[in-house]
Amino acid sequence: MNTTFRACMRAASVSFLFAALIGIASADQRVYVLFAHGQKGPALAAAVAAGGRVHHEFDDLIAFAVTLPDAAVAAISRNPNVVLVEEDPLRYLLSQVTPYGIDMVQAPLAVGAGATGAGIKIGVIDTGVYAAHEDLVAGNITGDPDYGSSDERSWYRDIYSHGTHVTGTLAAADNSLGVIGVSPGSVSIHMVKVFGDAGQWIYSSDLLSAVRLAVTRGSKVINMSLGGSRSSGVEKRGFDDLYKNKGILLVAAAGNDGTTAFSYPASYNSVISVAALDVAKAVADFSQKNSQVELAAPGVDVLSTVSYIEDVGVTAGGSTYQANSIEFAARGEVTAALVYGGLGDTVNAAWAGKVVLVDRGTISFNDKVQNIQASGGAAAIIANNVSGNFYGTLGDGNSSTIPAVSVSLEDGTSLKGVTGTSVTVTNLLDQPANGYALFNGTSMATPHVAGVAALIWSKYPGATNKQVRQALDDTAEDLGAVGRDTSYGYGLVQAPAALDRLATLAGGGGGGGGDTTPPVISNVSSSITNSRNGSFQITWTTNEPATSDVTINGVLYANSTLVTSHTRSFKGTKGATYIYYVSSTDAAGNTATDGPHTHNN
Repeated sequence: MNTTFRACMRAASVSFLFAALIGIASADQRVYVLFAHGQKGPALAAAVAAGGRVHHEFDDLIAFAVTLPDAAVAAISRNPNVVLVEEDPLRYLLSQVTPYGIDMVQAPLAVGAGATGAGIKIGVIDTGVYAAHEDLVAGNITGDPDYGSSDERSWYRDIYSHGTHVTGTLAAADNSLGVIGVSPGSVSIHMVKVFGDAGQWIYSSDLLSAVRLAVTRGSKVINMSLGGSRSSGVEKRGFDDLYKNKGILLVAAAGNDGTTAFSYPASYNSVISVAALDVAKAVADFSQKNSQVELAAPGVDVLSTVSYIEDVGVTAGGSTYQANSIEFAARGEVTAALVYGGLGDTVNAAWAGKVVLVDRGTISFNDKVQNIQASGGAAAIIANNVSGNFYGTLGDGNSSTIPAVSVSLEDGTSLKGVTGTSVTVTNLLDQPANGYALFNGTSMATPHVAGVAALIWSKYPGATNKQVRQALDDTAEDLGAVGRDTSYGYGLVQAPAALDRLATLAGGGGGGGGDTTPPVISNVSSSITNSRNGSFQITWTTNEPATSDVTINGVLYANSTLVTSHTRSFKGTKGATYIYYVSSTDAAGNTATDGPHTHNN
């Protein structure tokens, strides 16, 4: 079930931890050390010997900033070369930022109309949440302790920060700090942590169990910023039951492979599939584009809460250059002589002990970093080959023992002019911390839709999940081709218009929103069409236009076309026996399933 989740992580606009590097600063303190006149050298040496990482040196202020192990702080303060040790406190923007996506879905207008999200609980199936974040209202966030019977799965621990980012988009508080969410501090969140600290994959059954657990805890909306390429008949029936019989609204990421392939659970008819938009309301190039895409929402450069603060940069000759961490590269800080290594496509013993600057291109980022590492290089800097910087990755399953960062083409050119001099590469991360970061992905678009659904439902709590869904679909801002299309679905979700539409639907008027009658399935049969190659077909009829889904031996074969005469063809094994179900969903989202049936091939 990890394809969409992992793709989102690859598309994210920040680097993430990987399992071997968790907890890097949880027992450390960042402090100022004021040294006696003329005693900088001994004081600095003592801090480094104690395991310190020096960040900045202020000679005119007779001080330097350093992160020290907690146990070393008291010892350094007693050093005869040190005058004073004091906290290096955090600093923040003194104003709250409204991420562009919050305004794009017009959430503040719905809040102003009295839709606060209060009384609605959203079940978030994710990596956990840093519940102590300054921008999240802890009293509104619950979770299941140690779900999955592993210590790293504690719901309030979020090393990856994916779940914390999703939660911030849903519910970051209106408190003059950081950012604001779709439903700022009013909606309730129930986190079920299914991905551990390494963001490892899960099974469909894990997801289905987690969603059902969130429902038992009172969740009416489920946010699933995850997915995978293969469907499951059992999973489909489970989600159908939650949507049709339990009144749950299910929302999931459409997928981040940039293809027309279906991703699940988003592509089940019972689930709203959400595509990602950029600030100009254009569909993201990584967003899946298929007939199951139902709504679109902001998913590019989405600013939200995370559980860490990054310190990444390159310092050379008194100048500091902005850098981005290469995902899955080691964390740390290195000071050494700078050399230029061209494209980094060879191993070179002359790079031993050096910081190696290479250009982007020809081979992968991982190959460049591995070549530098094999050469004995101390750190890698990858300069872009077009204007501006980039966010790179070593790729899933890869890692390095040396820090690796990226810089812009312009800064790379400047650094080439100071080769031979000493430079410092910083690739550090403090966690847990009250951080904020930009992420990309349909994972980021999904909570915009789930949050708007909770907003409008909170004002009309008597509405059904199907009415909430119809209100979102009916009032979405049409983008792309006229009508529903494969890139945008019905379009960009719009909170105030959906709120007005739900008022009509919940009051019993307009649009058939109260229709809860499923289609009637009749005349189910199967027949062999080619006995030599094992081909066969399954047919049935419905009393109204509906989809044609078949589940054979637990594998779902979906077709979203609305018809009344249904024929699905398959190529099987001659002599084999198949157990199958047929399922049809009408335009209003009502689903009927018939089976099990047996086909002897």
